[in-house]
Amino acid sequence: MADNGDFQQTGNDSGNGADLNGNGEAEETIAQLFDDYQAGFNDYDMERICDCFALPAIIWQHEKGHVFNDDEELIENIEALLKALEKEGVSHSEFQVVSSHVSGTTALVTLDWSQESTDGEAVFEFTCHYQLIQDGEDWMIAGIVNE
Repeated sequence: MADNGDFQQTGNDSGNGADLNGNGEAEETIAQLFDDYQAGFNDYDMERICDCFALPAIIWQHEKGHVFNDDEELIENIEALLKALEKEGVSHSEFQVVSSHVSGTTALVTLDWSQESTDGEAVFEFTCHYQLIQDGEDWMIAGIVNE
């Protein structure tokens, strides 16, 4: 995984009673979700990225929120994003886990992303905050706020 391994710190905050040892399975599944999400970007695979989302999903960027009610709407947005990344020469995306917290069937995760060109130069660097929900055994992205 491209993160710095900080999913083990899930729930590590100041005294809210989160059980660090009780979230191991959730941490592993959430880590796999973000591995799949990252691989979708690295492979320019719209379907793989879309599969990471629970619908409806909300994405906030550029001070605007957008609600995606179905796969068709979300894939249209992902396709436009991937075309923009391709135009800017992005060939690889990677992330570092800034913070994470699991509480029951919800989780909050903040990632710092770097999207790089083939020569390893950063094209984009940004932070995203993710709200996740557990759907059966799977964890899914329900909302994103891009900084």
